[in-house]
Amino acid sequence: MDFIRSLDSNRLLQVGTALSFAVSTNPSVTYNLPLFLFGTSIQDSSEAINSLKTFTVAIAFSGLFDIFALLKGTLSIYGSFLVVLLILLKVPTFFAFAASLRQRGGELSLGVGGANLSGPTLWSMPGGFTSSGNDRYQTVDDDASFVRTSRPPAPAPAQSPAANQAAPPGAYQTV
Repeated sequence: MDFIRSLDSNRLLQVGTALSFAVSTNPSVTYNLPLFLFGTSIQDSSEAINSLKTFTVAIAFSGLFDIFALLKGTLSIYGSFLVVLLILLKVPTFFAFAASLRQRGGELSLGVGGANLSGPTLWSMPGGFTSSGNDRYQTVDDDASFVRTSRPPAPAPAQSPAANQAAPPGAYQTV
Protein backbone atom coordinates (compact mmCIF):
# COMPACT_ATOMS: atom_id res chain seq x y z
CA MET A 1 0.00 0.00 0.00
CA ASP A 2 2.89 2.35 0.71
CA PHE A 3 4.24 1.65 -2.76
CA ILE A 4 0.99 2.85 -4.33
CA ARG A 5 1.01 6.03 -2.24
CA SER A 6 4.60 6.72 -3.27
CA LEU A 7 3.75 6.65 -6.98
CA ASP A 8 3.92 10.01 -8.71
CA SER A 9 0.73 10.25 -10.75
CA ASN A 10 2.10 13.23 -12.68
CA ARG A 11 5.07 11.17 -13.95
CA LEU A 12 2.81 8.25 -14.77
CA LEU A 13 0.57 10.52 -16.85
CA GLN A 14 3.53 12.11 -18.65
CA VAL A 15 5.00 8.74 -19.63
CA GLY A 16 1.54 7.43 -20.57
CA THR A 17 0.87 10.47 -22.73
CA ALA A 18 4.22 10.07 -24.50
CA LEU A 19 3.67 6.36 -25.12
CA SER A 20 0.11 6.86 -26.31
CA PHE A 21 1.29 9.63 -28.65
CA ALA A 22 3.92 7.32 -30.12
CA VAL A 23 1.41 4.52 -30.65
CA SER A 24 -1.42 6.78 -31.88
CA THR A 25 -0.34 6.34 -35.51
CA ASN A 26 -2.11 2.99 -35.44
CA PRO A 27 -5.87 3.54 -35.80
CA SER A 28 -6.82 0.66 -33.48
CA VAL A 29 -5.42 2.34 -30.32
CA THR A 30 -5.96 6.06 -30.91
CA TYR A 31 -8.21 6.37 -27.84
CA ASN A 32 -5.20 6.31 -25.49
CA LEU A 33 -3.91 9.80 -26.30
CA PRO A 34 -7.19 11.65 -25.51
CA LEU A 35 -7.60 9.50 -22.40
CA PHE A 36 -4.20 10.45 -20.99
CA LEU A 37 -4.69 14.10 -21.96
CA PHE A 38 -7.98 14.04 -20.04
CA GLY A 39 -6.11 12.61 -17.06
CA THR A 40 -3.55 15.41 -17.14
CA SER A 41 -6.29 18.02 -17.24
CA ILE A 42 -8.21 16.70 -14.20
CA GLN A 43 -5.30 15.47 -12.11
CA ASP A 44 -4.81 18.55 -9.93
CA SER A 45 -8.43 19.69 -9.74
CA SER A 46 -9.68 19.09 -6.21
CA GLU A 47 -13.37 19.52 -7.13
CA ALA A 48 -13.31 16.99 -9.96
CA ILE A 49 -14.06 13.82 -8.01
CA ASN A 50 -16.53 12.54 -10.61
CA SER A 51 -14.06 13.25 -13.42
CA LEU A 52 -11.32 11.49 -11.48
CA LYS A 53 -13.61 8.50 -11.00
CA THR A 54 -14.40 8.50 -14.72
CA PHE A 55 -10.72 8.61 -15.63
CA THR A 56 -9.84 5.78 -13.23
CA VAL A 57 -12.54 3.50 -14.64
CA ALA A 58 -11.63 4.47 -18.22
CA ILE A 59 -7.97 3.56 -17.62
CA ALA A 60 -9.03 0.11 -16.42
CA PHE A 61 -11.32 -0.55 -19.39
CA SER A 62 -8.89 0.88 -21.93
CA GLY A 63 -6.34 -1.70 -20.78
CA LEU A 64 -8.82 -4.39 -21.84
CA PHE A 65 -9.21 -2.74 -25.24
CA ASP A 66 -5.43 -2.64 -25.58
CA ILE A 67 -5.30 -6.39 -24.98
CA PHE A 68 -7.97 -6.89 -27.67
CA ALA A 69 -5.91 -4.76 -30.07
CA LEU A 70 -2.87 -6.93 -29.38
CA LEU A 71 -4.85 -10.11 -29.95
CA LYS A 72 -6.31 -8.75 -33.18
CA GLY A 73 -2.80 -8.62 -34.63
CA THR A 74 -3.03 -5.37 -36.58
CA LEU A 75 -0.12 -3.74 -34.75
CA SER A 76 3.47 -3.80 -35.94
CA ILE A 77 6.21 -5.25 -33.76
CA TYR A 78 7.17 -1.75 -32.63
CA GLY A 79 3.52 -0.85 -32.01
CA SER A 80 2.90 -4.09 -30.10
CA PHE A 81 5.91 -3.41 -27.89
CA LEU A 82 4.63 0.10 -27.11
CA VAL A 83 1.12 -1.16 -26.38
CA VAL A 84 2.50 -3.78 -23.98
CA LEU A 85 4.46 -1.03 -22.22
CA LEU A 86 1.31 1.09 -22.11
CA ILE A 87 -0.69 -1.76 -20.58
CA LEU A 88 2.01 -2.28 -17.97
CA LEU A 89 1.92 1.46 -17.22
CA LYS A 90 -1.87 1.52 -16.87
CA VAL A 91 -1.84 -0.89 -13.93
CA PRO A 92 0.07 1.40 -11.51
CA THR A 93 -1.73 4.43 -12.97
CA PHE A 94 -5.07 2.84 -12.09
CA PHE A 95 -3.97 2.09 -8.53
CA ALA A 96 -2.42 5.55 -8.06
CA PHE A 97 -5.59 7.31 -9.17
CA ALA A 98 -7.81 4.98 -7.14
CA ALA A 99 -5.75 5.88 -4.05
CA SER A 100 -5.95 9.57 -4.98
CA LEU A 101 -9.70 9.28 -5.36
CA ARG A 102 -9.96 7.67 -1.92
CA GLN A 103 -7.86 10.47 -0.38
CA ARG A 104 -10.16 13.10 -1.86
CA GLY A 105 -13.22 11.50 -0.35
CA GLY A 106 -14.47 9.65 -3.40
CA GLU A 107 -15.27 6.00 -3.70
CA LEU A 108 -14.57 3.75 -6.62
CA SER A 109 -17.48 1.34 -6.80
CA LEU A 110 -18.31 -0.41 -10.00
CA GLY A 111 -21.65 -1.71 -8.75
CA VAL A 112 -19.94 -4.70 -7.14
CA GLY A 113 -21.00 -5.53 -3.61
CA GLY A 114 -24.56 -4.27 -3.80
CA ALA A 115 -26.06 -0.92 -3.06
CA ASN A 116 -24.75 1.41 -0.40
CA LEU A 117 -27.58 1.24 2.09
CA SER A 118 -26.05 3.73 4.49
CA GLY A 119 -25.68 6.46 1.89
CA PRO A 120 -28.20 8.98 0.61
CA THR A 121 -31.27 7.59 -1.08
CA LEU A 122 -33.73 9.02 -3.52
CA TRP A 123 -36.74 7.98 -1.48
CA SER A 124 -37.62 6.91 2.00
CA MET A 125 -40.41 4.79 3.35
CA PRO A 126 -43.47 6.71 4.49
CA GLY A 127 -44.07 6.79 8.20
CA GLY A 128 -40.43 7.19 9.05
CA PHE A 129 -39.57 3.51 9.15
CA THR A 130 -35.99 4.38 8.24
CA SER A 131 -33.34 5.47 10.68
CA SER A 132 -32.04 8.35 8.57
CA GLY A 133 -32.67 11.01 11.18
CA ASN A 134 -35.83 12.20 9.50
CA ASP A 135 -37.67 14.15 12.18
CA ARG A 136 -40.89 14.52 10.21
CA TYR A 137 -42.14 11.15 11.40
CA GLN A 138 -41.95 9.18 14.59
CA THR A 139 -39.79 6.11 14.12
CA VAL A 140 -40.86 2.67 15.26
CA ASP A 141 -38.08 2.48 17.88
CA ASP A 142 -39.20 5.65 19.68
CA ASP A 143 -42.49 4.31 21.11
CA ALA A 144 -41.27 4.32 24.72
CA SER A 145 -39.70 7.73 24.60
CA PHE A 146 -42.50 9.52 22.75
CA VAL A 147 -43.23 12.88 24.32
CA ARG A 148 -46.14 14.99 23.20
CA THR A 149 -44.77 18.32 22.06
CA SER A 150 -48.06 19.99 21.22
CA ARG A 151 -50.58 21.37 23.69
CA PRO A 152 -53.97 19.76 24.08
CA PRO A 153 -56.71 21.57 22.21
CA ALA A 154 -58.21 24.54 23.99
CA PRO A 155 -61.81 24.18 25.22
CA ALA A 156 -64.39 25.46 22.80
CA PRO A 157 -65.68 28.95 23.61
CA ALA A 158 -69.20 29.22 25.00
CA GLN A 159 -71.71 29.53 22.22
CA SER A 160 -74.57 31.99 22.22
CA PRO A 161 -78.17 30.70 22.42
CA ALA A 162 -78.70 31.73 18.79
CA ALA A 163 -76.05 29.21 17.68
CA ASN A 164 -77.99 26.36 19.37
CA GLN A 165 -81.08 26.99 17.24
CA ALA A 166 -81.87 24.48 14.57
CA ALA A 167 -80.79 25.50 11.11
CA PRO A 168 -83.32 25.67 8.32
CA PRO A 169 -83.51 22.56 6.12
CA GLY A 170 -80.76 22.39 3.49
CA ALA A 171 -78.43 24.74 5.33
CA TYR A 172 -75.00 23.79 6.57
CA GLN A 173 -74.57 23.26 10.25
CA THR A 174 -71.44 24.10 12.21
CA VAL A 175 -70.07 21.68 14.68
